[in-house]
Amino acid sequence: MGFMSVTAFLSMWISNTASTAMMIPIAQAVLEQLHKSEQDTSSVGHVAESINKAFELQEVPDKSDASQETQKQDNRHVLTVEEEEKLKDVKQLEEKHLTFCKGMSLSVCYSASIGGIATLTGTTPNLVLKGQMDQLFPTNNNVVNFASWFMFAFPTMLLLLAISWIWLQIMFLGFDFRKNFGCEGNASMKAKQKMAYRVIKDEHKKLGPMRFAEIAVTVLFFLLVVLWFTRDPGFIPGWATNVFNKNGESYVTDATVVIFISLLMFLIPSEIPTCLCHNRAQQAPQQDSTRQIPVLPALLDWTTVTQKMPWNIVILLGGGFALAKGSEESGLSEWLGSKLTPLQNISSPAIALLLCLLVATFTECTSNAATTTLFLPILASMAQAICLNPLYVMLPCTLSSSLAFMLPVATPPNAIAFSYGQLKVTDMAKAGCVLNLLGVLTIMLAINTWGYPLFDLNHFPVWANSTSAASCK
Repeated sequence: MGFMSVTAFLSMWISNTASTAMMIPIAQAVLEQLHKSEQDTSSVGHVAESINKAFELQEVPDKSDASQETQKQDNRHVLTVEEEEKLKDVKQLEEKHLTFCKGMSLSVCYSASIGGIATLTGTTPNLVLKGQMDQLFPTNNNVVNFASWFMFAFPTMLLLLAISWIWLQIMFLGFDFRKNFGCEGNASMKAKQKMAYRVIKDEHKKLGPMRFAEIAVTVLFFLLVVLWFTRDPGFIPGWATNVFNKNGESYVTDATVVIFISLLMFLIPSEIPTCLCHNRAQQAPQQDSTRQIPVLPALLDWTTVTQKMPWNIVILLGGGFALAKGSEESGLSEWLGSKLTPLQNISSPAIALLLCLLVATFTECTSNAATTTLFLPILASMAQAICLNPLYVMLPCTLSSSLAFMLPVATPPNAIAFSYGQLKVTDMAKAGCVLNLLGVLTIMLAINTWGYPLFDLNHFPVWANSTSAASCK
């Protein structure tokens, strides 16, 4: 649970690929150290047993030659049995270690995918939804923003993370929760816990103290989150409610905050500027030499941006928005929505459940960004045609596109975990199939409980009205 929580938190703010690539090696190092301590404990136990039996043999009184020969044969048989038991114990340790490694690898990659749904910028499908909403419904009054998304998706993420942890515990460690939680309190378990803590502590020491650049980026990160949350919380006026407004129209969005923080990273130096007085003291004896002021590099430069910026995601998002606009202008979205009008005879929760299952299945074969780009315009038109709040189907389907748990090719975190060679496709399929179903049910619970008051899903919104939905109320 510790690794899953940390990975999910990282995935809320950075890509799930980066968080998985960061956490998998740490988890593997801890598991290797635990396995090594188990092997040492097992070997010490076998040595102690051998010494005890040697003492027992020495205490046996003298016997005849025939009886001594029989005893030697018995000793050979005993040694053979001991070797077989030792090999059996070693095999059990290896199988236990492999099973534990499988569960840990899956827990890290799954938590990376789950953590991304908690924030609007956590994963690409969330941004696709935001862009499609602004493209298809320009007058939506910014109903989907960072704060509203977080209040809806963060509890969903926590619930899904707990469910996935319980399922992986049952699948790979069994139902003995007392043993799994380390409540037995034996010496070997405490030794393994100390060993794991020592490994994590050593890795933390290798990082050294925080440098000025790391502290500056941390401060900017917290400033970014605070500005996101307080811009337009919804239940109280935000800092952008009366600032940068004209005629009731706001010119500040979540993207404005991101650009502002990015500009600060181009301006703030990556090192503490040295004192000019110190430079004068050094240059005073050298009056003929030209005085030079060192130019410190900034926290971010354009070369790093061009190399590290995921331009393919930017092009994919732009292509999705162009596709949605083209479908709207050509009438394709309206035609597809009219063909789905028979769904109005089904209850709204059943419609959302069927669509979530469809999206969760489709995203196993294609990228989650492509899945949402393809489905969201169609779902929006369908919701308008049957007089259903578009967010009631678009929100759960967007979250369902992140439930890619069954195949290694479904998402990059799965591929990273699979590349370590401990997992089989069948292992991931067994764990992911059940988790997909549990994830869809969790999302349905969220949209039908706290999602209703957050987004006013009981009513068909005015901003979703069109010529085909003019009669909707």
